[in-house]
Amino acid sequence: MAKTTGGSWIFPAVVVATTGAALAAQSGTQPIGVWVFAVVLGGWVITLCLHEFAHAAVAYAGGDTSVRARGYLTLNPLRYTDLAYSVIIPILLLAVGGIPLPGGAVLVEPGRLRRRWYASLVSAAGPATNMVAGFLLAVVAASFDTALGAALMYLALLQFVAGILNLLPIPGFDGFGIIEPYLPRDWLPGAARIAPFAIIGLFALLWIPQINAAFFAVITGILSLLGVPGIMIGSGYNLFQFWI
Repeated sequence: MAKTTGGSWIFPAVVVATTGAALAAQSGTQPIGVWVFAVVLGGWVITLCLHEFAHAAVAYAGGDTSVRARGYLTLNPLRYTDLAYSVIIPILLLAVGGIPLPGGAVLVEPGRLRRRWYASLVSAAGPATNMVAGFLLAVVAASFDTALGAALMYLALLQFVAGILNLLPIPGFDGFGIIEPYLPRDWLPGAARIAPFAIIGLFALLWIPQINAAFFAVITGILSLLGVPGIMIGSGYNLFQFWI
């Protein structure tokens, strides 16, 4: 039986609040930046929940019934093993204009999975969710030339940023989890030890202006293929940081 904890109201409440903010942004209600901030932040929380749920759902499909017993087959963020790393820290990073990245939170037991490649699918499910969300947001955003459209375009960019970064084969990222089942077992303890430093190192690299510019040029190039103009993404970012 799945464990029970409070918080089942959180995800529906975030969806309702984000929808209300979207309606306000679309209608041009002032202060518009506050509503754009709420849309982006609320949308990010929603996709964080979907990211973690995707990991759990694929693990369950692969035979790891422990995810159900631990209560992961839900969109309730309080079910996650590391609420701070998976939800709170990414939200804070996003709110101050940092680089968004969902953290690993769903505890999976690989020995329960029916095939080794299921472990790779479990890891890939999270970033794949971000990429799909980014594509859908880009398509929907193209229908709006308002502040709401700018907010959705910026949110789409964040999804692609998170998805692509998380696919990197670096310890601590989902990309490493994809290749981990095929690596020598004696490599894994060392990889676990360096994971926190690898993540910090990547973020440090992305603070270098030339690397940052090249990385975001790739993301905006992808979005331009989906019909998302860079000027609207910039507008969304500026409105999101309404306090500056």
